Amino acid sequence: MIDMTAGTTRVYPSAAGEDAAGVGRASRLIDTPIGGMIAVVAGGRLIRLGFTPDDTPSGAIEAHNGADADSCPTLDLIESELDTYFSAPGAATVFTTPLGLSGTPFQIAVWTELLRIPPGETRSYGEIARAIGTPGAVRAVGSANGANQIAVVVPCHRVVRSDGARGGYAGGTSRKDWLLKHEHNNELFI
Repeated sequence: MIDMTAGTTRVYPSAAGEDAAGVGRASRLIDTPIGGMIAVVAGGRLIRLGFTPDDTPSGAIEAHNGADADSCPTLDLIESELDTYFSAPGAATVFTTPLGLSGTPFQIAVWTELLRIPPGETRSYGEIARAIGTPGAVRAVGSANGANQIAVVVPCHRVVRSDGARGGYAGGTSRKDWLLKHEHNNELFI
């Protein structure tokens, strides 16, 4: 597991045992302009941020937030940073929420490279593969990109096909279009 905190990267052993036991784990549903997102924190690090199904009623967002979520500074921080991100089109929001990324060394290399893509810019799968020193691993980069568990913050939506077409997105292509347009200061991207 790696922790991206204040621009530094630290490697941690997997926290699977801690997570399985539920120690230090809290979750919260967060309402956004493009649907609800669930944030999960373990050991003070954000380990999951993903969109809920489109049919999740917004009332369920509030109902999901338990007492553990009420006293979690990491959940408070990601909620605040997401609010800033979604309320400022084209703004270069800097996420400082500590991240706990858990995956293979290759996946972590891909996700770390994604964190280097500035808002308002995109990279192709091939560019990511070359940047991490594996130019022949374009499909593997696509798989790692699709396995990203921390949407928006680890910006897998900023990866497009080499021909400039948007490609897929786990949160749905309409959300990917929205995010790219939002980051391009509401200019039409595609």
